[in-house]
Amino acid sequence: MKTILGYLRPHAPRVAAGVTVKFTAAVLELLLPLLLARIIDDCVPARDLPGVFRAGGLMLLMAFGAAFCNITANRMAAWVSMDMTRRLRRDLYRRTLLLSQAQLDRFSVSSIVSRLTNDTYNVHQMFDKIQRGGIRAPMLVLGGLALTFLQAPLLALVQLAVCSATFFAIWLVTRQGVPLYARAQEAVDTVVRILRENASGVRVIKALACQERERERFNAASRASREAEEAAGGVMAAANPLSDFLLNLGLVLVVLAGAALVNRGWMSSGQIVAFLSYFTIIQTATLGLAKLFVKFSKGVASARRIEEVLLAPEEQAARPAGEADLRGPELGMENASFSYLGVEKDLDGASFSLNKGETLGILGPTGAGKTTLVSLLLRLYDADGGVVWLGGRNVSTLSRESLRGLSGVVFQNEALLNDSVYENISFLRDLSREDAAAAAKTAQAWEFIENLPGGLDARLDIRGANLSGGQRQRLLIARALAAKPGILILDSADSALDYRTAAALHAAVRRDFPGVTLVVISERVASLRDADRILVLEDGAITAQGTHGELLESCGRYRRMAELQMGGSA
Repeated sequence: MKTILGYLRPHAPRVAAGVTVKFTAAVLELLLPLLLARIIDDCVPARDLPGVFRAGGLMLLMAFGAAFCNITANRMAAWVSMDMTRRLRRDLYRRTLLLSQAQLDRFSVSSIVSRLTNDTYNVHQMFDKIQRGGIRAPMLVLGGLALTFLQAPLLALVQLAVCSATFFAIWLVTRQGVPLYARAQEAVDTVVRILRENASGVRVIKALACQERERERFNAASRASREAEEAAGGVMAAANPLSDFLLNLGLVLVVLAGAALVNRGWMSSGQIVAFLSYFTIIQTATLGLAKLFVKFSKGVASARRIEEVLLAPEEQAARPAGEADLRGPELGMENASFSYLGVEKDLDGASFSLNKGETLGILGPTGAGKTTLVSLLLRLYDADGGVVWLGGRNVSTLSRESLRGLSGVVFQNEALLNDSVYENISFLRDLSREDAAAAAKTAQAWEFIENLPGGLDARLDIRGANLSGGQRQRLLIARALAAKPGILILDSADSALDYRTAAALHAAVRRDFPGVTLVVISERVASLRDADRILVLEDGAITAQGTHGELLESCGRYRRMAELQMGGSA
């Protein structure tokens, strides 16, 4: 909680002002029963009607003053909690962007979404309610107890015992509620994950008629979330009834004891009325605290989840470069290995090198390790062993900024923004429209872009739903080309393109970007045949590498794929 509390520090003056205003309101509320007692004990017996009006008018002014102070303080509390949450959500988002891919895998995207939305909302509610009721209620309880001790010490001891028992019961309930709410939030993560999967894969679900199965899967996750919330709510639900029972029991004891004291003449009628008024104030404040602790339990559980991300250690920081780290090929690996789960190697002993301006082709069946190899080149993950070279340097010595500036990449599944074609190509990089248009022409996308209503200004639907698969791929390739990268990586980027368009794309890239180092992952031998070096991967290992002609002679798997796809032209 220390990290989250730090977001209140810039608002300390406003919080202090709010506390002062709340304190003033509490003092005004606490003085009202004293004036009421004076009217009953002094003014009424003396038939002092002007005194009654004076005291009543003062009570009215104090009531309006307390209401005004409470409204003002609540507005200040709302502003502080909203601004604090805005800054917290902003920093959480920025920290999320700096997480390594391995850290994102550990947290999961659905959990990150839940922390950015649901958890920050719970923290907002916690701080808002604490500033509104967490200051006023204790003031009323403590002030009321102090004044009741001045009025009737014996009855005040009963009141103190009841309040102590009530707060102890609330503390016990809250102590169990925090971990239960943490589990409830984890269950929400699962619901969010299934929603994301269904939203992105809705076409596949409908095509395979899996609606009923997905509905059952969502219902199961929703049921688990409900049960976790019920478990937490069931525990926290005991707070209010316990508080009501203890406070009502205390009220009965106070009335009985007060009646006996008045009957013996040890207390006046005004004093017992004032005492009962204070008891009501304390009871209301205590019940407010019980409700506050429910928000507090949720907020603490959410704050801990947010802190896990904010305090996550920085991974993949660039280490100082030695002389040996600067003598590598433009692109390559030396005995590199990697495992996602640390059990079985997903890439084992990979070694190859490529000079600047050459083309690397990567071929292999699904699960062979093609995308893993590219992920290591981009340092989305760090190799468990060996060396990875990029731009002539050991990739572990490159900063995040220089690493991203070296390369342009198109992965198999990338999202398009619900924005204009230009913004999708520029992708928040403030590139010129001329560069965007030139990249689109190289990517063979200009033909369909200029036919869209508005051209570069045409707006795309969410995930580019108003484009075909091939159009989306060409737009993504244009995005990668627009910043004129030194290294261009295309991960199955031509899978939705016909052979003619794919061939035109590769020719255009070589024509318009003659110095670019190109990495192409493809299942099409025709897309790789002109590469300077082709890697054949199988089960996480490079089983063969060479030119198209060399692999036709030395690699049976490659030769069979070439013959199946290209026939005699292989």
